[in-house]
Amino acid sequence: MTTPDFRPTHVVPQHGMPAWEDPDPARPTAPLDPLLPVQLVERRGDWGQIRCANGWSAWVDARHLVAVPLDPPLPGGPFAREDDPGPLLVHAERALAHYRAAVEEHASGTLDGETFRGRTRGLRVGVVVDGEQVWLYDVERSRWVHSDGTRAGTYATDDEPRAAVAPGHEPTQVVSPDGP
Repeated sequence: MTTPDFRPTHVVPQHGMPAWEDPDPARPTAPLDPLLPVQLVERRGDWGQIRCANGWSAWVDARHLVAVPLDPPLPGGPFAREDDPGPLLVHAERALAHYRAAVEEHASGTLDGETFRGRTRGLRVGVVVDGEQVWLYDVERSRWVHSDGTRAGTYATDDEPRAAVAPGHEPTQVVSPDGP
C-alpha cells in the first residue's frame, strides 16, 4: 500500500544498501532492495532518514542514494554554485598539469625519484568523461561528483557517515522519564 503523499526523491543504489533504525552504524536493521524508490525526509550530516512507499522509515548513508532526476533547468540558465562542476574541472586541470610537469622532469633526468615522489605525494585527481556525462573526484570532500552538463551531485563516497554536530557541542538526545 502506497502512502498518499509519497513521491520518491531517490532510489537505493543498484546493489542495495544497509538501513538503520537510528543513525548509528553499530545497529543495522534490514538491507534495502536495489533500486527501491525512497523519499529523503531528513538529513543529519551524512545520514538521511528515508521513507518507503509503504510508510516504513529508516536511516541510511544518504550520500549513496541515487537522486531521482528533476525537471531539467531552463536552457541558458546559470548553474547554482553548488551545482557547478567548473571548480572541480579547474582543480583537475591544475593537478594534472602539476603531475605532467613532474613526470616530464623525472623522465628527462632533471628530477630524481625521491624529489618526484615528494612533489606528487598527496596529489589526487580523478576525471571520467563519457559524452555529456562527467565524473570528477572532489578532493576536499573525498567524493565522486557526477554531472550531466546541467547540474552536479555526489555520486559516491568512501567516508563513514558522520553526524551534523557543531564542534564543541553534543548531539541532541531525546530524554524520557526512564533516561536517555
